[in-house]
Amino acid sequence: MFKSIGKTLLTGFITVLPIILTIYLLYWLAVTSEQVMGTALRWLLPKVVYFPGLGTLVGLVAVFLVGLLMKAVLVRQLFSFGEQILYHLPIIKTVYRAIRDMFDFFSPKKENFGRVVIVKFNNMEIIGFITQEDPERLPESFRNSDSVLVYIPMSYMIGGFTLLIPKQDIKPCQMSMDEAMRFALTAGITGKSDNTQKGLRNR
Repeated sequence: MFKSIGKTLLTGFITVLPIILTIYLLYWLAVTSEQVMGTALRWLLPKVVYFPGLGTLVGLVAVFLVGLLMKAVLVRQLFSFGEQILYHLPIIKTVYRAIRDMFDFFSPKKENFGRVVIVKFNNMEIIGFITQEDPERLPESFRNSDSVLVYIPMSYMIGGFTLLIPKQDIKPCQMSMDEAMRFALTAGITGKSDNTQKGLRNR
């Protein structure tokens, strides 16, 4: 009886927690933007004009406008110039570059960056993500035209290994980055879409 109750509670937690965490993250983003933008708006606008939630709306509009502006060549050049300044500031350059690289990894503009591959290792196959294919962008001791840098995520952990792997030991994987990351992080428990399952069966 107690075993059955425990299983039912566990199933409930597994079902509810992802939804709660997702809602909480969205709530946190909305509250944070409201606090930051709302404070500025209350200082700039009369109290009659301001209403709760305006900070969040203005924040979303501002982010959207930044996205539009980044399509202009001149704006991208100015932004790149600003980044170069940050890259030369002590401490800031280390933190900013690490954050920038992490977000670039998931950028939809990077067609080959983060490409999902299957790594062959001791008669096993591991899901990985190519993070660097250009030898010139690697440390000198790592430069090898026959190898690529591959990130191997760890299940149920925020972490993994970055390995220099020969090209002959990797092959394409018919999975999107989202599917592959979700599958690897949950140790395959989440399962896959029909298209992904077909890709794995065809290996």
